[in-house]
Amino acid sequence: MSSGRRNHRVLLQSRGTTQNSVGQILPEVWTTTATAWASISPVSGREYLNASGERAEVSHRIFIRYGPTVAPKDRVLFGSRVFDIKSVINIRERNRELELMCTEVV
Repeated sequence: MSSGRRNHRVLLQSRGTTQNSVGQILPEVWTTTATAWASISPVSGREYLNASGERAEVSHRIFIRYGPTVAPKDRVLFGSRVFDIKSVINIRERNRELELMCTEVV
């Protein structure tokens, strides 16, 4: 994919824990590990009901250059939107581009 199609600046974040001055472990904190230019395209969407009410879930495919360490437990921030990474695919195993399959819960 040419770099001209990667027209969205995104933040890659990983989950971690922190301790306060007393040594207690605080709730999980998201830490920005990298920024990247990305191409974001929706793949599918659905609506469903759960205990907290009606929800919508949209799946997206995000392409970034190979480089930053990204894992399925991480997430992508694009403005105020949050994408949970479900899988990371190294395209053709050539270490040039990563395809991130993500869900955005609305």
